[in-house]
Amino acid sequence: MDAVRQIIADGRDPETISEEMISSYLYTRDLPDPDMVIRTAGEMRVSNFLLWQSAYSEYYATSTLWPDFGHEDLLAALESFNQRRRRFGRLDVPSK
Repeated sequence: MDAVRQIIADGRDPETISEEMISSYLYTRDLPDPDMVIRTAGEMRVSNFLLWQSAYSEYYATSTLWPDFGHEDLLAALESFNQRRRRFGRLDVPSK
């Protein structure tokens, strides 16, 4: 909301607003979008965490509580990530 409010305050023409412009107004504008979001404690919701930035992130949920999340848990999350086929919103199209 802060990004959109600032776009409006800057008097930007609504017709020129793009995904790139919105991204450039976010607090995280200088950081890459996350490839993976790890959700601990068995929670299965996003909870408004980096909603825009995590649009194409892979999610990993674990029942391990955050204080107990350690090296082996991270390795399990990375292994899960490595098994995924990332399409970034594209559909698989069978070859002819």
